[in-house]
Amino acid sequence: MSKTISILGGGESGVGAAVLAMQKDYNVFLSDSNLIKSNYKKILNDYNIDFEEGIHSIDKILESDLIVKSPGIPNKSNLINEILFNEIDLISEIEFAFRHTNGKIIAVTGTNGKTTTSLLIHKILKDAGFDVLLAGNVGNSFSYEISKKDYELIVLEVSSFQLDNIVSFCPYISILLNITPDHLDRYNENFDEYLHSKLKITLNQKQNDFLIYNHDDPCFKKINTNAKKIPLSLNKEILSDGGYYKNNQININLNNKAMTIEKLALNGTHNIFNSMAAAMAARVFEVSDDMIRKSLIDFENIEHRLEYVITVHGIDFINDSKATNVNAAWYAVESMNKPFVWILGGVDKGNDYTELIKVAKEKNIKAIICLGDENKKIKESFKSVVDIIEEAKDMHEAVNKSYAIASSGDAVLLSPACASFDLFENFEHRGSEFKKMVRSL
Repeated sequence: MSKTISILGGGESGVGAAVLAMQKDYNVFLSDSNLIKSNYKKILNDYNIDFEEGIHSIDKILESDLIVKSPGIPNKSNLINEILFNEIDLISEIEFAFRHTNGKIIAVTGTNGKTTTSLLIHKILKDAGFDVLLAGNVGNSFSYEISKKDYELIVLEVSSFQLDNIVSFCPYISILLNITPDHLDRYNENFDEYLHSKLKITLNQKQNDFLIYNHDDPCFKKINTNAKKIPLSLNKEILSDGGYYKNNQININLNNKAMTIEKLALNGTHNIFNSMAAAMAARVFEVSDDMIRKSLIDFENIEHRLEYVITVHGIDFINDSKATNVNAAWYAVESMNKPFVWILGGVDKGNDYTELIKVAKEKNIKAIICLGDENKKIKESFKSVVDIIEEAKDMHEAVNKSYAIASSGDAVLLSPACASFDLFENFEHRGSEFKKMVRSL
Protein backbone atom coordinates (compact mmCIF):
# COMPACT_ATOMS: atom_id res chain seq x y z
CA MET A 1 0.00 0.00 0.00
CA SER A 2 1.33 3.44 -0.95
CA LYS A 3 2.37 5.74 1.85
CA THR A 4 0.78 9.17 2.19
CA ILE A 5 3.04 12.20 2.05
CA SER A 6 2.17 15.83 2.66
CA ILE A 7 4.33 18.59 1.23
CA LEU A 8 4.25 21.91 3.06
CA GLY A 9 4.95 24.83 0.73
CA GLY A 10 4.19 25.30 -2.95
CA GLY A 11 7.39 27.00 -4.07
CA GLU A 12 10.45 25.59 -5.84
CA SER A 13 11.41 22.99 -3.25
CA GLY A 14 7.86 21.96 -2.33
CA VAL A 15 6.67 21.41 -5.88
CA GLY A 16 9.91 19.57 -6.70
CA ALA A 17 9.39 17.25 -3.72
CA ALA A 18 5.78 16.65 -4.78
CA VAL A 19 6.84 15.63 -8.31
CA LEU A 20 9.51 13.27 -6.96
CA ALA A 21 7.03 11.78 -4.47
CA MET A 22 4.53 11.10 -7.27
CA GLN A 23 7.27 9.38 -9.24
CA LYS A 24 8.04 7.19 -6.20
CA ASP A 25 4.36 6.15 -5.89
CA TYR A 26 3.43 8.11 -2.77
CA ASN A 27 -0.08 9.42 -2.26
CA VAL A 28 0.77 13.12 -2.47
CA PHE A 29 -0.94 16.15 -0.97
CA LEU A 30 0.61 19.63 -1.15
CA SER A 31 -0.50 22.47 1.11
CA ASP A 32 0.49 26.14 1.06
CA SER A 33 -0.97 28.77 3.37
CA ASN A 34 -0.27 31.39 0.68
CA LEU A 35 -1.30 31.53 -2.97
CA ILE A 36 0.81 29.35 -5.27
CA LYS A 37 2.46 30.98 -8.30
CA SER A 38 0.88 30.08 -11.63
CA ASN A 39 4.00 28.33 -13.00
CA TYR A 40 4.07 26.00 -9.99
CA LYS A 41 0.31 25.36 -10.17
CA LYS A 42 0.74 24.30 -13.78
CA ILE A 43 3.34 21.69 -12.75
CA LEU A 44 1.05 20.40 -9.99
CA ASN A 45 -1.87 20.13 -12.41
CA ASP A 46 0.28 18.50 -15.10
CA TYR A 47 1.21 15.75 -12.61
CA ASN A 48 -2.34 15.51 -11.17
CA ILE A 49 -1.06 16.35 -7.70
CA ASP A 50 -3.71 17.11 -5.08
CA PHE A 51 -3.05 20.53 -3.57
CA GLU A 52 -4.57 23.43 -1.66
CA GLU A 53 -3.56 27.09 -1.35
CA GLY A 54 -4.40 29.87 1.09
CA ILE A 55 -4.96 27.41 3.90
CA HIS A 56 -3.49 24.41 5.74
CA SER A 57 -6.01 21.57 6.28
CA ILE A 58 -4.36 20.41 9.48
CA ASP A 59 -6.50 17.28 9.97
CA LYS A 60 -5.62 16.03 6.48
CA ILE A 61 -1.91 16.85 6.92
CA LEU A 62 -1.83 14.95 10.23
CA GLU A 63 -3.05 11.79 8.48
CA SER A 64 0.29 11.60 6.60
CA ASP A 65 2.97 8.95 7.05
CA LEU A 66 5.66 11.48 6.12
CA ILE A 67 5.76 15.27 5.85
CA VAL A 68 8.26 17.28 3.80
CA LYS A 69 8.71 20.90 4.87
CA SER A 70 9.83 23.69 2.60
CA PRO A 71 12.71 25.71 4.07
CA GLY A 72 10.69 28.93 4.28
CA ILE A 73 8.42 27.54 7.02
CA PRO A 74 9.85 28.21 10.51
CA ASN A 75 10.21 25.24 12.86
CA LYS A 76 8.49 27.23 15.61
CA SER A 77 5.21 27.62 13.66
CA ASN A 78 1.99 26.23 15.16
CA LEU A 79 1.59 23.73 12.33
CA ILE A 80 5.08 22.29 12.86
CA ASN A 81 4.40 22.03 16.60
CA GLU A 82 1.22 20.05 15.82
CA ILE A 83 3.15 17.69 13.55
CA LEU A 84 5.86 17.10 16.15
CA PHE A 85 3.27 16.57 18.89
CA ASN A 86 1.68 13.85 16.76
CA GLU A 87 5.12 12.26 16.19
CA ILE A 88 4.87 12.28 12.39
CA ASP A 89 8.18 12.07 10.52
CA LEU A 90 9.09 15.59 9.40
CA ILE A 91 11.98 16.12 6.99
CA SER A 92 13.43 18.77 4.69
CA GLU A 93 13.29 18.64 0.91
CA ILE A 94 17.02 17.92 0.62
CA GLU A 95 16.59 14.99 3.03
CA PHE A 96 13.74 13.60 0.90
CA ALA A 97 15.74 13.92 -2.33
CA PHE A 98 18.82 12.41 -0.70
CA ARG A 99 16.84 9.25 0.02
CA HIS A 100 16.19 8.84 -3.70
CA THR A 101 19.59 9.40 -5.28
CA ASN A 102 22.72 7.31 -5.74
CA GLY A 103 24.86 10.34 -6.63
CA LYS A 104 27.76 11.62 -4.56
CA ILE A 105 26.87 14.99 -3.05
CA ILE A 106 29.09 18.04 -2.72
CA ALA A 107 27.17 20.34 -0.35
CA VAL A 108 28.18 23.97 0.15
CA THR A 109 27.01 26.18 2.99
CA GLY A 110 28.05 29.37 4.74
CA THR A 111 26.61 32.82 5.29
CA ASN A 112 28.23 34.19 2.12
CA GLY A 113 29.83 32.79 -1.02
CA LYS A 114 27.63 29.68 -1.34
CA THR A 115 26.34 30.40 -4.81
CA THR A 116 29.67 31.41 -6.34
CA THR A 117 31.47 28.41 -4.83
CA SER A 118 28.75 26.01 -5.98
CA LEU A 119 28.89 27.41 -9.51
CA LEU A 120 32.69 27.15 -9.56
CA ILE A 121 32.64 23.50 -8.45
CA HIS A 122 29.95 22.64 -10.98
CA LYS A 123 31.89 24.28 -13.80
CA ILE A 124 35.16 22.53 -12.97
CA LEU A 125 33.52 19.10 -12.67
CA LYS A 126 31.44 19.59 -15.81
CA ASP A 127 34.47 20.79 -17.77
CA ALA A 128 36.28 17.67 -16.53
CA GLY A 129 33.60 15.46 -18.07
CA PHE A 130 31.60 14.38 -15.00
CA ASP A 131 27.83 13.81 -15.11
CA VAL A 132 27.12 16.56 -12.58
CA LEU A 133 24.00 18.37 -11.35
CA LEU A 134 23.82 21.86 -9.82
CA ALA A 135 20.78 22.31 -7.55
CA GLY A 136 19.50 23.41 -4.15
CA ASN A 137 19.42 27.16 -3.57
CA VAL A 138 20.81 27.74 -7.05
CA GLY A 139 18.84 26.52 -10.07
CA ASN A 140 15.96 24.05 -9.69
CA SER A 141 15.22 22.07 -6.56
CA PHE A 142 17.21 18.94 -5.79
CA SER A 143 14.05 16.82 -5.80
CA TYR A 144 12.73 18.10 -9.10
CA GLU A 145 16.02 17.52 -10.90
CA ILE A 146 16.49 13.94 -9.75
CA SER A 147 12.85 13.16 -10.59
CA LYS A 148 13.99 13.52 -14.22
CA LYS A 149 17.31 11.65 -13.93
CA ASP A 150 19.90 10.71 -11.36
CA TYR A 151 23.46 12.02 -11.57
CA GLU A 152 26.94 10.78 -10.83
CA LEU A 153 27.76 13.93 -8.82
CA ILE A 154 25.44 16.53 -7.30
CA VAL A 155 26.58 20.01 -6.26
CA LEU A 156 24.13 21.50 -3.75
CA GLU A 157 23.98 24.99 -2.35
CA VAL A 158 22.29 24.50 1.03
CA SER A 159 21.05 26.96 3.64
CA SER A 160 20.63 26.56 7.38
CA PHE A 161 16.86 26.36 6.79
CA GLN A 162 17.35 23.30 4.56
CA LEU A 163 19.68 21.66 7.06
CA ASP A 164 17.30 22.15 10.01
CA ASN A 165 15.23 19.06 9.20
CA ILE A 166 17.75 16.55 7.90
CA VAL A 167 17.94 13.03 9.33
CA SER A 168 20.30 10.93 7.19
CA PHE A 169 21.50 13.54 4.66
CA CYS A 170 25.20 12.83 4.13
CA PRO A 171 27.38 14.68 1.61
CA TYR A 172 30.51 13.04 0.27
CA ILE A 173 32.08 16.49 0.48
CA SER A 174 30.79 19.18 2.83
CA ILE A 175 32.09 22.72 2.52
CA LEU A 176 31.82 25.30 5.32
CA LEU A 177 32.78 28.72 3.95
CA ASN A 178 32.08 31.14 6.81
CA ILE A 179 29.53 32.01 9.43
CA THR A 180 28.34 35.46 10.46
CA PRO A 181 25.05 36.55 12.07
CA ASP A 182 22.18 36.26 9.58
CA HIS A 183 18.56 35.12 9.71
CA LEU A 184 18.73 35.26 13.49
CA ASP A 185 14.99 35.96 13.64
CA ARG A 186 14.56 32.25 12.74
CA TYR A 187 16.87 31.18 15.56
CA ASN A 188 15.53 33.11 18.55
CA GLU A 189 18.16 35.82 17.95
CA ASN A 190 20.69 33.20 19.05
CA PHE A 191 23.87 32.93 16.98
CA ASP A 192 24.75 29.54 18.47
CA GLU A 193 21.47 28.08 17.22
CA TYR A 194 22.22 29.39 13.73
CA LEU A 195 25.75 27.95 13.88
CA HIS A 196 24.38 24.60 15.06
CA SER A 197 22.14 24.44 11.97
CA LYS A 198 25.05 25.16 9.63
CA LEU A 199 27.22 22.49 11.28
CA LYS A 200 24.55 19.85 10.62
CA ILE A 201 26.05 19.61 7.13
CA THR A 202 28.69 17.26 8.54
CA LEU A 203 26.45 15.49 11.09
CA ASN A 204 26.19 12.17 9.23
CA GLN A 205 29.52 12.15 7.43
CA LYS A 206 31.74 9.08 7.72
CA GLN A 207 35.50 8.48 7.69
CA ASN A 208 35.68 8.23 3.90
CA ASP A 209 33.87 11.58 3.47
CA PHE A 210 35.49 15.05 3.38
CA LEU A 211 34.89 18.30 5.24
CA ILE A 212 36.48 21.34 3.61
CA TYR A 213 36.29 24.27 6.00
CA ASN A 214 37.48 27.81 6.68
CA HIS A 215 40.40 27.53 9.10
CA ASP A 216 40.34 31.32 9.64
CA ASP A 217 36.79 31.31 11.03
CA PRO A 218 36.91 30.85 14.83
CA CYS A 219 33.48 29.21 14.74
CA PHE A 220 34.98 26.19 13.00
CA LYS A 221 37.93 25.59 15.34
CA LYS A 222 36.28 22.64 17.04
CA ILE A 223 34.07 20.71 14.67
CA ASN A 224 32.86 17.31 15.81
CA THR A 225 32.93 15.16 12.66
CA ASN A 226 33.99 11.74 11.42
CA ALA A 227 34.93 13.15 8.02
CA LYS A 228 38.47 13.89 6.87
CA LYS A 229 39.00 17.56 7.73
CA ILE A 230 40.66 19.76 5.11
CA PRO A 231 41.37 23.33 6.29
CA LEU A 232 41.65 26.36 4.02
CA SER A 233 43.25 29.63 5.03
CA LEU A 234 43.95 33.08 3.66
CA ASN A 235 46.22 33.92 6.59
CA LYS A 236 48.21 30.82 7.50
CA GLU A 237 50.37 28.34 5.61
CA ILE A 238 48.81 24.89 5.84
CA LEU A 239 51.54 22.38 5.20
CA SER A 240 49.51 19.18 5.51
CA ASP A 241 46.35 18.38 3.48
CA GLY A 242 44.67 21.74 2.91
CA GLY A 243 44.92 25.02 1.05
CA TYR A 244 46.27 28.50 1.67
CA TYR A 245 46.90 31.79 -0.10
CA LYS A 246 50.36 33.34 -0.19
CA ASN A 247 52.27 35.65 -2.55
CA ASN A 248 49.23 36.14 -4.78
CA GLN A 249 48.76 32.44 -5.45
CA ILE A 250 46.50 29.66 -4.21
CA ASN A 251 48.30 26.59 -2.86
CA ILE A 252 46.44 23.27 -2.76
CA ASN A 253 47.77 20.06 -1.20
CA LEU A 254 45.91 16.76 -0.99
CA ASN A 255 47.33 13.26 -0.58
CA ASN A 256 50.87 14.59 -1.01
CA LYS A 257 50.04 16.14 -4.37
CA ALA A 258 50.46 19.92 -4.55
CA MET A 259 49.31 22.53 -7.07
CA THR A 260 49.32 26.30 -7.36
CA ILE A 261 46.94 28.72 -9.09
CA GLU A 262 47.99 32.28 -9.85
CA LYS A 263 45.40 33.79 -12.18
CA LEU A 264 41.66 33.90 -11.34
CA ALA A 265 38.61 35.23 -13.16
CA LEU A 266 37.09 36.74 -10.01
CA ASN A 267 38.39 39.66 -7.97
CA GLY A 268 38.22 40.15 -4.21
CA THR A 269 39.54 38.27 -1.19
CA HIS A 270 36.29 36.36 -0.76
CA ASN A 271 36.53 34.99 -4.30
CA ILE A 272 40.08 33.82 -3.67
CA PHE A 273 38.67 31.73 -0.84
CA ASN A 274 35.69 30.53 -2.92
CA SER A 275 38.07 29.50 -5.72
CA MET A 276 40.31 27.68 -3.24
CA ALA A 277 37.35 25.72 -1.87
CA ALA A 278 36.22 24.80 -5.39
CA ALA A 279 39.72 23.73 -6.41
CA MET A 280 40.07 21.51 -3.33
CA ALA A 281 36.70 19.85 -3.99
CA ALA A 282 37.78 19.14 -7.56
CA ARG A 283 41.06 17.66 -6.34
CA VAL A 284 39.11 15.13 -4.25
CA PHE A 285 37.79 13.81 -7.58
CA GLU A 286 41.32 13.88 -9.04
CA VAL A 287 40.56 16.56 -11.64
CA SER A 288 43.80 17.56 -13.32
CA ASP A 289 45.62 20.72 -12.29
CA ASP A 290 45.37 22.13 -15.81
CA MET A 291 41.59 21.61 -15.92
CA ILE A 292 41.10 23.26 -12.53
CA ARG A 293 43.20 26.26 -13.55
CA LYS A 294 41.43 26.63 -16.91
CA SER A 295 37.95 26.43 -15.37
CA LEU A 296 38.77 29.00 -12.68
CA ILE A 297 40.22 31.40 -15.24
CA ASP A 298 37.25 31.02 -17.62
CA PHE A 299 34.54 31.35 -14.96
CA GLU A 300 31.92 34.08 -15.32
CA ASN A 301 30.44 35.45 -12.12
CA ILE A 302 26.76 35.15 -11.24
CA GLU A 303 24.26 37.90 -11.84
CA HIS A 304 23.83 40.39 -8.97
CA ARG A 305 27.11 39.43 -7.22
CA LEU A 306 29.83 42.01 -7.91
CA GLU A 307 28.50 42.06 -11.47
CA TYR A 308 30.09 44.65 -13.74
CA VAL A 309 27.22 46.30 -15.62
CA ILE A 310 28.56 49.10 -17.84
CA THR A 311 30.95 52.05 -17.92
CA VAL A 312 29.31 55.44 -18.51
CA HIS A 313 31.60 58.42 -19.10
CA GLY A 314 34.44 56.60 -17.37
CA ILE A 315 32.35 55.53 -14.36
CA ASP A 316 32.07 51.77 -13.68
CA PHE A 317 28.68 50.59 -12.39
CA ILE A 318 28.76 47.40 -10.29
CA ASN A 319 25.68 45.44 -9.24
CA ASP A 320 26.07 43.61 -5.94
CA SER A 321 22.39 43.43 -5.06
CA LYS A 322 22.85 39.89 -3.71
CA ALA A 323 24.70 41.41 -0.74
CA THR A 324 21.71 41.23 1.61
CA ASN A 325 23.76 41.21 4.81
CA VAL A 326 26.67 43.13 6.32
CA ASN A 327 29.27 40.44 5.73
CA ALA A 328 28.48 40.17 2.02
CA ALA A 329 28.72 43.95 1.64
CA TRP A 330 32.04 43.87 3.52
CA TYR A 331 33.52 41.64 0.84
CA ALA A 332 32.27 43.96 -1.89
CA VAL A 333 33.68 47.09 -0.26
CA GLU A 334 36.96 45.29 0.46
CA SER A 335 37.32 44.42 -3.23
CA MET A 336 37.03 48.05 -4.45
CA ASN A 337 40.36 49.47 -5.58
CA LYS A 338 39.18 52.90 -6.86
CA PRO A 339 37.10 55.80 -5.50
CA PHE A 340 33.40 54.91 -5.48
CA VAL A 341 29.88 55.98 -4.58
CA TRP A 342 28.12 53.37 -2.50
CA ILE A 343 24.38 52.68 -2.72
CA LEU A 344 23.42 51.15 0.62
CA GLY A 345 20.27 50.29 2.55
CA GLY A 346 16.94 48.49 2.56
CA VAL A 347 15.32 46.42 5.29
CA ASP A 348 17.71 46.25 8.25
CA LYS A 349 17.89 42.71 9.72
CA GLY A 350 19.42 43.91 12.99
CA ASN A 351 22.63 44.94 11.24
CA ASP A 352 25.81 45.63 13.17
CA TYR A 353 27.90 47.89 10.90
CA THR A 354 31.06 47.82 13.05
CA GLU A 355 33.21 45.68 10.72
CA LEU A 356 31.83 47.40 7.64
CA ILE A 357 32.80 50.79 9.08
CA LYS A 358 36.37 49.51 9.62
CA VAL A 359 36.83 48.46 6.00
CA ALA A 360 35.04 51.59 4.76
CA LYS A 361 37.66 53.75 6.53
CA GLU A 362 40.35 52.09 4.41
CA LYS A 363 38.61 52.90 1.13
CA ASN A 364 37.99 56.09 -0.86
CA ILE A 365 34.20 56.35 -0.58
CA LYS A 366 33.07 59.63 -2.13
CA ALA A 367 29.46 59.33 -0.97
CA ILE A 368 26.79 57.00 0.38
CA ILE A 369 23.33 57.01 -1.15
CA CYS A 370 20.79 55.50 1.27
CA LEU A 371 18.16 53.46 -0.52
CA GLY A 372 15.22 52.63 1.69
CA ASP A 373 12.74 54.00 4.18
CA GLU A 374 14.76 53.66 7.38
CA ASN A 375 18.17 55.27 6.97
CA LYS A 376 18.84 56.79 10.40
CA LYS A 377 21.05 53.88 11.50
CA ILE A 378 23.18 54.01 8.33
CA LYS A 379 23.61 57.78 8.63
CA GLU A 380 24.67 57.53 12.28
CA SER A 381 27.04 54.63 11.59
CA PHE A 382 28.90 56.15 8.64
CA LYS A 383 28.80 59.91 9.29
CA SER A 384 32.35 59.89 10.65
CA VAL A 385 33.64 57.92 7.64
CA VAL A 386 31.92 59.49 4.61
CA ASP A 387 31.33 63.21 4.18
CA ILE A 388 28.40 62.96 1.79
CA ILE A 389 25.40 60.83 2.80
CA GLU A 390 22.19 61.35 0.84
CA GLU A 391 18.83 59.60 0.60
CA ALA A 392 16.95 58.27 -2.41
CA LYS A 393 13.31 57.26 -2.52
CA ASP A 394 13.77 54.81 -5.40
CA MET A 395 16.44 53.25 -7.64
CA HIS A 396 16.06 55.90 -10.34
CA GLU A 397 16.94 58.65 -7.86
CA ALA A 398 19.76 56.58 -6.32
CA VAL A 399 21.44 55.99 -9.67
CA ASN A 400 21.06 59.61 -10.78
CA LYS A 401 22.51 60.97 -7.53
CA SER A 402 25.41 58.51 -7.71
CA TYR A 403 26.12 59.46 -11.32
CA ALA A 404 26.12 63.16 -10.45
CA ILE A 405 28.67 62.68 -7.64
CA ALA A 406 31.03 60.19 -9.33
CA SER A 407 33.76 61.27 -11.78
CA SER A 408 35.58 59.53 -14.61
CA GLY A 409 37.80 56.81 -13.10
CA ASP A 410 35.37 56.22 -10.20
CA ALA A 411 32.84 53.47 -9.65
CA VAL A 412 29.27 53.23 -8.38
CA LEU A 413 28.66 50.17 -6.20
CA LEU A 414 25.21 48.84 -5.32
CA SER A 415 25.90 46.66 -2.27
CA PRO A 416 22.95 47.21 0.08
CA ALA A 417 23.86 45.05 3.15
CA CYS A 418 20.11 44.82 3.69
CA ALA A 419 17.10 42.89 2.50
CA SER A 420 15.13 44.33 -0.39
CA PHE A 421 11.53 43.94 0.67
CA ASP A 422 10.74 47.58 1.31
CA LEU A 423 11.05 48.75 -2.30
CA PHE A 424 11.55 45.54 -4.29
CA GLU A 425 10.21 41.99 -4.57
CA ASN A 426 13.64 40.46 -3.94
CA PHE A 427 17.34 41.12 -4.53
CA GLU A 428 17.01 40.05 -8.19
CA HIS A 429 14.35 42.70 -8.79
CA ARG A 430 16.53 45.30 -7.01
CA GLY A 431 19.58 44.40 -9.12
CA SER A 432 17.60 44.38 -12.35
CA GLU A 433 16.19 47.83 -11.59
CA PHE A 434 19.71 49.10 -10.91
CA LYS A 435 20.95 47.79 -14.27
CA LYS A 436 17.92 49.21 -16.05
CA MET A 437 18.45 52.67 -14.59
CA VAL A 438 22.20 52.59 -15.26
CA ARG A 439 21.68 51.66 -18.90
CA SER A 440 19.25 54.54 -19.32
CA LEU A 441 21.84 57.18 -18.30
